[in-house]
Amino acid sequence: MKKLLTKILVLAGALVLTLALTAPAFAADTPAQGEDTAQSETEGGSTIGLKAIAAGIAVGIAAAGGAVGMGLATAKSTESIARQPEAEGKVRTTLMLGLVFIETAIIYALLVVILIIFVL
Repeated sequence: MKKLLTKILVLAGALVLTLALTAPAFAADTPAQGEDTAQSETEGGSTIGLKAIAAGIAVGIAAAGGAVGMGLATAKSTESIARQPEAEGKVRTTLMLGLVFIETAIIYALLVVILIIFVL
């Protein structure tokens, strides 16, 4: 129960930190139609910083999730090989296939972040 409470508190802290970092994006007001466009062009620089923060958070979450998944998969495969050494080949093949899928998901997250930075 104590581990679950700790995990919930860590996730809540991460959520609060994320919302605190993105608060300026929610507080930014859009220029009215009659206002000077030069002022709105200078304010456009703040979106680059927000994109960088969003990209960093997205890649960080993807990498952390992938690292946890890979660690758990490796630990469980080591346990299964220790219990049944004769099934080592099958376990290792399944492990490698799973690690490839996890790594592919992380690479897809990286591609999405690159699209966020350069397209949006």
